[in-house]
Amino acid sequence: MSVPVRQIRARYSTTTITVYQAYPPQIALPAVSAGRFVAPFKRDRMTWIKPSFLWMMYRCGWATKPGQERVLSIEITRAGFEWALAHACLSHYDRDLHGDAATWAQQVKTSPVRVQWDPERSLRLTALPYRSLQVGLSGEAVHRYVDDWIVAVEDVTPAVEQIRDLLRRGDEQAAAARLPAERGYPLPDRIAVGLAASPDVAAAPGVPLDGTARGN
Repeated sequence: MSVPVRQIRARYSTTTITVYQAYPPQIALPAVSAGRFVAPFKRDRMTWIKPSFLWMMYRCGWATKPGQERVLSIEITRAGFEWALAHACLSHYDRDLHGDAATWAQQVKTSPVRVQWDPERSLRLTALPYRSLQVGLSGEAVHRYVDDWIVAVEDVTPAVEQIRDLLRRGDEQAAAARLPAERGYPLPDRIAVGLAASPDVAAAPGVPLDGTARGN
């Protein structure tokens, strides 16, 4: 299946979408217990959420990088997620989208959300020829995220470790079967334009995408 160059792929329902973050135990474990982020999580810092499981694995090295030993699966409302995207600014200047560099620079300063398209990753974490969206929340967006959008927080580190161990043993088929099922997220047109997303980004429901999920 051909995958659009800039497409959000995620687990989602009619009302929620799953994103991922990785933290040290002292932040992750209290968040799981409380069902939301609490101290020592800091609201005054930008926090990045990632809809792509495999991009999160690339970022945290399958939960092996210092300070990223616990991987959290965070279910948030689609309304909140789309609010973030509607109030976002690209982290890089796009002449067609912003008109001029000064306009973009002003948006970066005033927007509570920053987004960037990074190369999606395969099961072996090599770069793929299409992109995955990362969403950085700051200011008002962080408060909305913590107080209003979060539906559930789950520590999925044991599942991450299982997949990592299968890959180390060379059993890619079994590893792929344990990936969370992701599909193209349907964006409202006005949001897609603001993100410079590829057109026709919605994937058929339940259809696996190359380099992502093959099952739950």
